[in-house]
Amino acid sequence: MAIQWFPGHMNKARNEIKEIMPQMDVIIEVLDARIPYSSENPMVGDLRGDKPVIKILNKADLADPEMTKAWMTYLEREAGVKTLPLDNNKSSEVHLINDLCKKLVPHKVGADKQIKAMIMGIPNVGKSTLINTLAGRIVAKTGNEPAVTKAQQKIRLEDGIMLYDTPGMLWPKVENENSGYRLAATGAIRDTAINYEEVASYTAEYLLSAYPALLKSRYKMDELPEQDWEFIEQAGRKRGCIRSGNQVDTHKMSEILINELRDAVIGRISMETPEMREEEEVMVAELRAKAEAKKQAREEEKKQRRARARKNRR
Repeated sequence: MAIQWFPGHMNKARNEIKEIMPQMDVIIEVLDARIPYSSENPMVGDLRGDKPVIKILNKADLADPEMTKAWMTYLEREAGVKTLPLDNNKSSEVHLINDLCKKLVPHKVGADKQIKAMIMGIPNVGKSTLINTLAGRIVAKTGNEPAVTKAQQKIRLEDGIMLYDTPGMLWPKVENENSGYRLAATGAIRDTAINYEEVASYTAEYLLSAYPALLKSRYKMDELPEQDWEFIEQAGRKRGCIRSGNQVDTHKMSEILINELRDAVIGRISMETPEMREEEEVMVAELRAKAEAKKQAREEEKKQRRARARKNRR
């Protein structure tokens, strides 16, 4: 699933972030706890350099708690990285972010000092709700649609922290096809930009392997089929998703599956593991190498054509 979704305000924001990044003391990156790898914007790593970063595993109440622990251990192997899982229903825990900021840059703590913290995250990971809770007032527009925040703003918090908010940014092209499907399944990409049946097929295949017991319980199946399309068909019949000719309305059942995944009605599910990240990073590196080789081959071919053209003109 190749996804390219980079509205103009996101491109502008990237340039602005690059410009003010040197002034920041700490970076707060908000991730979706269900997809910490796929919701991690590679540009954050490129832009932050060696600045300390707090990776917020937001929506942890929707994710598999054991997998969230595994992700925390995995992410904190990197120098300067601290993780903090946050539950949507426990707003009091949000203020632990302030404490972590002060621990990471203790030399900026004091009556006459100020910690500059930039908060970043891809669309629809709950960044704006987090900011409003930190500020104790409505300062960031929230919504279920991705890409609500359009411009940077500065918010003064307690404890001498100035928070720099940024628009939710996806990268220009999602190179990892698996990440594209996971972003779509969890709602980071506008529903108008996705094919529900493709996303549901990918989701069903993963859940059949990783969370069979939850599928059996939710969709009242004694035995699960082996194939994703068979699951969609059987679940659709059980849910009454039938159209004329006694055919299963697979689109309707696909919408049901995706919405129940997003709302954790099926159960607390994580859509990826640290091991999957390791494997897919290798795959992405190979794809990049192939793309670069093709690009160089095209450039070489152009040079040869130009050389032949010059020779013919003589």
